[in-house]
Amino acid sequence: MAKLESSFKNMLISLFGVTFIASASLGLVNDITKTPIAEAEKAKKNNAIAAVLPGFDHLGETEKILPENCKDSLEIYPGVDKEGQVVGNAIKSYSYKGFSGYIEVMVGFDHEGTISGYKVLKHSETPGLGSKMGTWFSDIQKQNQTIIGKNPSKQNLTVSKDGGDIDGITAATITSRAFLESVNLAYNSLNKIYDGTTSATSQKGGQK
Repeated sequence: MAKLESSFKNMLISLFGVTFIASASLGLVNDITKTPIAEAEKAKKNNAIAAVLPGFDHLGETEKILPENCKDSLEIYPGVDKEGQVVGNAIKSYSYKGFSGYIEVMVGFDHEGTISGYKVLKHSETPGLGSKMGTWFSDIQKQNQTIIGKNPSKQNLTVSKDGGDIDGITAATITSRAFLESVNLAYNSLNKIYDGTTSATSQKGGQK
């Protein structure tokens, strides 16, 4: 086989060929992995909802709300019982103020607005410090630390260093503030959806 003459034209042809093959390969890999990734994300979300929401039969229609002065919308998943009544809501919330930036949290509220559970979905916080938020705020044996069973309308869910009712993670105050910010953002957004109340049965257009 004759060797291509080394020239600018031939180099361009070779470069184009390599680029085309690389782009086609990346596109193929993306097509192959896109569906499994999406399914994994959906399963992760559904597992988080089931973990934080009080007993429900099925989920109602997902709602989105963009809080004032925020970058992204929050997603609200109403939990509905067999009689068609909303028994609580799971809310996917977030904060960009973590020590390493973005954190994403699923927070569950019962029909009175009391926190029933939470799951940290995404974060890049320091292992052994900020990463403790996954369990730190769920220990119901430590009432000055947990958010479970508390209602943001009745308790000040900010860190005690800032005058709040919650003891932040030791040596990770920034992470604690960001986590609690995401929880309060979820509650405040829920209140707007429910026209200033925390009762799930008072939702506009929902069950009466």
